[in-house]
Amino acid sequence: MIGIAFIGIGLGAGLVLLGVGLGIGRIGGSAVEGISRQPEAVGSIQTSMIIAAALIEGAGLFALVIMFLAGGNLSKDLLEKFAASEAHHSQKTETIQDRSEN
Repeated sequence: MIGIAFIGIGLGAGLVLLGVGLGIGRIGGSAVEGISRQPEAVGSIQTSMIIAAALIEGAGLFALVIMFLAGGNLSKDLLEKFAASEAHHSQKTETIQDRSEN
C-alpha cells in the first residue's frame, strides 16, 4: 500500500516535469516562428516568451513542492507500522506453506 504511494509520487514528479518541458518547448517554438514572420518584433516576442516560460516554470515548481510535501506526510512511524504488518503477513504465509508441506 505504501509502495503505491511512492509510485504515485514518482509519477507525479514525472508528469510535472513533462508538462513543464512541453510547455516551455511550445513557447520557444512559437516564439521562433513569430520572430521568423516578423523580425522587427524580436524584443517584444522575446520578453513575452521569457515571462511566459518563467510563469510555467513557477507553476511546475509549485506543483513539485506540493507533491514532495504530500510525500513527506508518509511519516517514519507510518512506514515502520506498514513494514511490521508486512513482516507479520510474510510470517503467516511461511507458516501456512510449512503446514501444507507437512
